[in-house]
Parts: sequence; C-alpha cells; structure tokens
Amino acid sequence: MNKQIKTSYSSLFIGGEWIKSTENNFSEVKNPHDQSTIGSVPLASTEDMDLALKVAKESFDSKIWRSKSLNERLSTLKKFQELHNEYALSLAEMITLENGSSINFNRLLQEQFIPATNKGIFEEAEKFDWEISRENADGSNVLVVREPVGIVAAIIPWNAPQQSALGKIIPALLAGNSVILKPTPETAIDAMALGDIFNEAGLPKGVLSILPADREVSAYLVSIPEVDKIAFTGSTRAGISIAQTAGAQMKRFTLELGGKSAGIILDDATDEQIINTIMARSLANNGQSCIGLTRLLVPKNRYEEITDTIANAMNQIKIGDPMDAGNYLGPVFHEPQYNRVKDYIQIGIDEGAVVKAGGLEKPEGEAFEKGWYIKPTLFTHVTNQMRIAREEIFGPVLVAIPYDTVEEAIAIANDSEYGLGGGIITSDRRKGLEIAKQIRTGGISLNTLYPDFGSPFGGFKKSGVGREMGKYALESFTELKTIVY
Repeated sequence: MNKQIKTSYSSLFIGGEWIKSTENNFSEVKNPHDQSTIGSVPLASTEDMDLALKVAKESFDSKIWRSKSLNERLSTLKKFQELHNEYALSLAEMITLENGSSINFNRLLQEQFIPATNKGIFEEAEKFDWEISRENADGSNVLVVREPVGIVAAIIPWNAPQQSALGKIIPALLAGNSVILKPTPETAIDAMALGDIFNEAGLPKGVLSILPADREVSAYLVSIPEVDKIAFTGSTRAGISIAQTAGAQMKRFTLELGGKSAGIILDDATDEQIINTIMARSLANNGQSCIGLTRLLVPKNRYEEITDTIANAMNQIKIGDPMDAGNYLGPVFHEPQYNRVKDYIQIGIDEGAVVKAGGLEKPEGEAFEKGWYIKPTLFTHVTNQMRIAREEIFGPVLVAIPYDTVEEAIAIANDSEYGLGGGIITSDRRKGLEIAKQIRTGGISLNTLYPDFGSPFGGFKKSGVGREMGKYALESFTELKTIVY
C-alpha cells in the first residue's frame, strides 16, 4: 500500500493538535532540481515554542504516556511503524523533492533502514534493564531504576530527515519522555507528516510536537531551562553552541556532528571493491553524509592506477533529476550549500591540489541550469594538511592522499579533529579488522558494508558526544535512580 502524505501544512503540530502559529510566517519548500515550489510549512515563533513546552510539560507531569506499561508504549509505536511503512514511498518521494537526494537512496532508507532500525530498538526495549534489583552488603535491598529524562528537544538536519527524526523520537518515546521535534524548514513537509501518522497510531495528546523554526527560534528552544535534554544532529559549529548552552544549565545532551572520514585503500584492494565502496560510502546522498568516506588514503605504489580508476568511474556517474531512478546523483541541497561546495573546490585548486575528475563547472545541458548541480569531483596530490582534507565539505568532493606504509595510513586517518566514520577497502578481512581497531572513530566498516544501526552510533572528538541507536539510544533518554530499602 502506498498512502500519500500532504504537500503543504498551514498549522503547527503541538501536542497532537494542529494549531495556527502566532505569527503568519511560512517557508516555501523548493525543489533543488529546478527551483519549483513543492509546498509550504509554517515557521514557529518563540510563543509557539512556549506553548509546545507547556503542553509537553503537562503531558509529562500528568504521566499520560510514561505511566503506561512498556508493552502499551511498544504497541503504539509498533502501530506507528506499520503505518509508516504504508507511507514509505510517498515519504521517500517527498524527501527527494525536498533535498535532492536520489529516490533510490531515499527508498532504501524509508523501506529498509528505518523499519530495521526501529525493529531493533523495539527488540532492545523488551530486554532492556529498566529495573535491576540486588541485595546490599548490609542485607538491605537495592533497586536501580531507569526513568525518562523528561522533555526532549530533538533537532534534526536536512540530509536524512526521517532517519534522524525517528532515531530520536522512537527511543525517547519508548523511554516515556515527551518530545518537541524541530526539523529544518526546507525539509519539514515530511516531518509534519509524522504528526498525522502518530495521531493515526494513537499516541496520546500532548506527548509530541513538531515545529519547524529558523535559527533564532531554534536557539530559543535550546535555551529554555525546562527542556531536560537536547538530542541534536547537525554541524559541529552548531553542536558546540548547543553544548555551551546545555552545559550552563546542566541539561543532558547528545550530539551527532560532522565528519571527515578516511577510507583506507590497501594495496590488495580490487578495482571492483574500490569502486563499489566509493559509490556507496563516499558519494551516496550526493556526498551529503556525515559518515561519508571523503578522505581516500591510497598506497603510493598504486596511486596513479587507483586514482585513474576512481576518476574514470566518477566521470561515468549518471547525474540528473533525482526522481529519475536511472540517475545516481542529484543536486546538492540548496544555493548556500552549492556555493559552499564550489568555494571548497576553488580552495583545493588554490592549495595546489589537482582536479582529476569534476571541477567547478556544472554538468553541461539545459537540464542542469536551474538546479544546484555539482560534478562529482576528485582531487589528487593532496596532503592531509590542506583545508580540503581537514574540513567537512558535505558534497560530492573526494580527496586522494598518498601513503607509504599501513602505519602511515593509520596515522593520517587519525590526524583529524573528527572521528565519526571510516572504512577499510581490502581483500583481507583479518588485516582490515586489525587496522579498523586502530582508527579513532565511532564507527568503521570494511568495503561496502554500512554501519550497523542497531549498534552504538556516534563519534569521537569533534564528531559528537554520546551514542544513538539500539539500547544505547534508550540509555541516552533515561536517568538512573538508585533506591535502597
């Protein structure tokens, strides 16, 4: 079944009710392929945020949701997932229109990754240690209880909006919290649709609000003392600001931030392994992925051969309307992101790196004139000290850094302020595993394998604080209480 979501919303979703904003501000959602208008969403004001907080606090204090048994909460959320599956194709199509990522990529997320991730969280919840009892040394009893943290502000980006939203909402609700979701306005239609689906699933009123907002109002949400936890995915710069605000108030936070992940190509890697991995792990989602392998570490004895192979493959990638399943790459998200990526390509040229594929010019043809299209670009003769090797570009731009020994490759991979993802491309799984254990990053996989979203997901260093997914997400949305009696 393919149920259709709405394309425009005139009201905010506050505690399960559709309520007009106190200000008449709307954001038009534009298609990055041709700048056509897809629909519109209202932008929340600070007054709207205050109302959402009031409703969230009332729902939490009344225990309308958190007093339900785990089985009751699971039943509602499993019903939500069943309904979400019925809207999966429509959501995938909407996200493609909103952010320009391939329809194939979005269908993979909506139809496979999200259901599998939520199924894993449901299973973890059923065996989670919500209460642990033991006998104390003096003969008294000890009960360790996990309780909901309270009111959660979930703030998500635009590159995988449903996955980011549900990766926070589902475990937060399972733990008994009340949630305020703040999506990016440019990709908020799919987020607003979640309100309809949660209502259809029977989530009690007051427990969830969804409010698109600009940066000023988003910052206001973070600053409200009554918000108990911030769950954020986005840029490192924004994450640092959130951490400062949260730290000053001693509120809890998890931050999933940027990355500049290294893909170490060993000299035993085959051309097929290299190309398959780069297509899936470096260029998927138009290169707009925090875990993308954007620093390719290439053995010097095969440097020209391997970079030729990569460049040839990149030059053959089909680019165009992301709604066409025959195209692998679409446009980047919007004009600011387009300008940012182009600026970095120019920085790379100015730094002395060599453009071996792609470059500054748009793909040729009338079909690309209105869209924010960037050719997939490969830089060679790159050192790890160049800005293009150290800073997150968030577009289809890869750099190839030569190395002599595996030890040098490990050192280069670890020489980064980021530590979110990583990859090893090799024919020797045992050797790849040995190297993976030496990389200081939150997640790493061999060849085309994706991260396991039932395992802890997050980063070292400036790539974030805390972990999401599976039981680790449940832990992050709870507080521990010890009762001795």
